[in-house]
Amino acid sequence: MAMLSFERKYRVRGGTLIGGDLFDFWVGPFYVGFFGVTTFLFSVLGTALILYGAALGPTWNVWQISIAPPDLSYGLGFAPMKEGGLWQVITICAIGSFISWALREVEICRKLGIGYHVPFAFGVAIFAYISLVVIRPVLLGAWGHGFPYGIFSHLDWVSNVGYQYLHFHYNPAHMIAVTFFFTTTLALALHGSLILSAANPRKGEVVKTPEHENTFFRDTIGYSIGPLGIHRLGLFLALSAGFWSAVCIIISGPFWTRGWPEWWSWWLDLPIWS
Repeated sequence: MAMLSFERKYRVRGGTLIGGDLFDFWVGPFYVGFFGVTTFLFSVLGTALILYGAALGPTWNVWQISIAPPDLSYGLGFAPMKEGGLWQVITICAIGSFISWALREVEICRKLGIGYHVPFAFGVAIFAYISLVVIRPVLLGAWGHGFPYGIFSHLDWVSNVGYQYLHFHYNPAHMIAVTFFFTTTLALALHGSLILSAANPRKGEVVKTPEHENTFFRDTIGYSIGPLGIHRLGLFLALSAGFWSAVCIIISGPFWTRGWPEWWSWWLDLPIWS
């Protein structure tokens, strides 16, 4: 692919965290860098191990393939490859590739001279994943508390953990996370629909300006957060949803072992009811 004219301005040397000029290169339109190489290596190894694990299983049906974590009896130790060790190595590869990709984004930000908002946002997603396969299992004392790598088996794990605490939607952190998820879709749906309506006026009319967009929301809800503000708000809402999603599963088991409806007994015990 030919280099676009504006790319010449930003394809500058430097900004690398590791490797210096040795790893400061592109493949086509994509910057690689040291962490691009490690991302590739971790991804290839992890994918190969998943295929190896599938070959050991009873089926090649993509819906039923599952790489299970070690049995609880292994605790936090290493398990044989065919008894959960495969899951452990795949998890290491996944974490390595995710963190490598985030650090590659940091290098790109350094080259462009922009803030680290993108790698920070991706870091919240990495935290959500690590909370499931590292933080919670470590707090519970066994890697077997991680979720299996498979489509149906993963969904079964989610269902089973939810029923383990009776009604998981009574988890207060889960409530906060779901609220942020729905608010994210609401805010960005309002923003996206406004942009489309402003950029696609009726026949014979000119494309509308940000002044029209601000006026619409001032007339509708009494306030306009502005074109920059809505993106900041959208980022905050999305990252909050991911963060509280991680919190809701971390506290389930290590810090609260009973059904989540019981947690709300403090509400019934408030003195205002007596």
